Amino acid sequence: MKIPREVVEEIIRRNDIEQVIGSYVTLKPAGSNMVGLCPFHSENSPSFTVFGSDDHFYCFGCGAGGDVITFTMKMENVDYPTALEMLARRAGIEIPQTAESAYGDRGVKRERVLKMNEAAARFFRHCLTKEPCGEEARQYFKKRGITDGTSKQFYLGYAPNDFGKLTNYLKSLGFTEEEMIVGFLCGKSQKTGRAYDYFRNRVIFPIVDTSRNIVAFGGRVMDDSKPKYLNSSDTPAFKKSKNLFALNYAKGFCADQIILCEGYMDVIALHQAGFPNAVATLGTAITEEHARIISRYTKKVIISYDSDEAGQKAANKAMLLLGRVGVEVRVLKMEGAKDPDEFIKKKGANAFKALLSESRTGFEYKLEAVLSKHDISQVEEKRRAAEEISAVIANYHSTVERELYSKRAGEALGISADAIGADAERLRKKKIREISIEQTREAHATLHQYSNKVNPDAAKNLRAAYAEEALLGLMMIYPEYREDIERGRVELSESDFFTAFGKRAFTAIMELHSSGGFVYAMLGESFNPDEMSALQDMQVRRRSLTENGPEIFRSTADILKAEAQKQSAEESGGLSLEEKLALKRKKLEEARKKRGEN
Repeated sequence: MKIPREVVEEIIRRNDIEQVIGSYVTLKPAGSNMVGLCPFHSENSPSFTVFGSDDHFYCFGCGAGGDVITFTMKMENVDYPTALEMLARRAGIEIPQTAESAYGDRGVKRERVLKMNEAAARFFRHCLTKEPCGEEARQYFKKRGITDGTSKQFYLGYAPNDFGKLTNYLKSLGFTEEEMIVGFLCGKSQKTGRAYDYFRNRVIFPIVDTSRNIVAFGGRVMDDSKPKYLNSSDTPAFKKSKNLFALNYAKGFCADQIILCEGYMDVIALHQAGFPNAVATLGTAITEEHARIISRYTKKVIISYDSDEAGQKAANKAMLLLGRVGVEVRVLKMEGAKDPDEFIKKKGANAFKALLSESRTGFEYKLEAVLSKHDISQVEEKRRAAEEISAVIANYHSTVERELYSKRAGEALGISADAIGADAERLRKKKIREISIEQTREAHATLHQYSNKVNPDAAKNLRAAYAEEALLGLMMIYPEYREDIERGRVELSESDFFTAFGKRAFTAIMELHSSGGFVYAMLGESFNPDEMSALQDMQVRRRSLTENGPEIFRSTADILKAEAQKQSAEESGGLSLEEKLALKRKKLEEARKKRGEN
């Protein structure tokens, strides 16, 4: 919706940026500001800063920045209106519902996908519970031990074995094929061009976000055919790397710990057995983003992956990523069952509860894996095992942990703890040097890609791009410069800007200034989160300079105008009028001198 300026300002005022960001990121005081580990990229030392005095945030590592609205957009993966609505609900502010949508004519939007998903979920649920075609699915869930109550809680469904039943149903509700394709509910045949249902003859697991929106679906076959699972791809309403199955339920029960599983059925079985703190990733391995999301809700994770080789590899990756964000990790060792669902069916909920209390630390899990590979009665094998476990210990940040684990490894291998610890420390120092170099390289690459993505024209004229960014930063910070432009005291217009992004930003800033006053947050109506970060970066860099007076503003404007004239002359295929006159005068003077000599 197009939300009035005064409402946006009230939403910002009543959502303290330190409190909002603090609900996602652990912040610590640093002078008059707050700092923490950036939630938008992985880092070991905090470069993410919240400036409470002027209500903005900025990461000096990856360049992400903005206000409380931009932060919500990036963290929750939502557009500007949705972020405003979420913050309004948080502050108890009612947004007028009569405003005209500002986003309705720019492709398929999140709101349409969410409405379509809700309709599709009702369709799938009806097919499971009411239609004759759902009998096989009903029997499948019954065989898997899923009760009617659990089925209702997770709103489980069934996709009929029909190429067009869902598509036709959604069309009858006014949804278009384009919306269904974008929402990953239908595909289109390359041969015939006809739309077809994406999910067919599968039991359906709706994916619900923490705001209780149905954002996607997972579909599983009821036999051994392949592929076993089909999952929604990324859509305007859904990003696999930013969602966890059942987190909408688990978020209220996971302060002590989260049980991390691999599949939908494992999670559902655990919830049904009385473990409502279970979640799973969505058809993908755990990502850095998943780890950061988990760290917002708990400080302890018990990994309950399949016991096969693939499950062990996945567990190792999860331990690494979760450890980086400061989460304590433990691992279940399930004997006599391949996954939590099977374990509970065989041994019951009480046995699983006991198993949780016996979970091993991540280090014990890795130590056991190393020992299982080597015959440590042989000298060479023992040496290799010591090398591997020293490398594992080197990855732990805590000095206490490294000391304790060196002692434990020494006991297991029959080697002194000092020897293990010394090797681990040597490897750690080497790794720190490598990481430092790599992070610097990645930061430069990220910033370069980020700059290209937001403003690809900048590389064509660095002098003009720098002048643009300086001017825009000064305009956003100081109202007197906007006033100078509006009243003609400084002659500057959209045509003087070199890049398309600069032109857009200049126009948007001046339009806001002339229509009631510039408010940075209002730029979110026209600019995406990455662009808002770029605009925030311009302000941060100007604030870091001691001289931002009128002379700097005017001289920078002159530089930009000169570059614009130069560009115009080059594009016209010749010199500017002034340059042509100067050249003509020079030639006449040379001719007069030549005649005088003769």
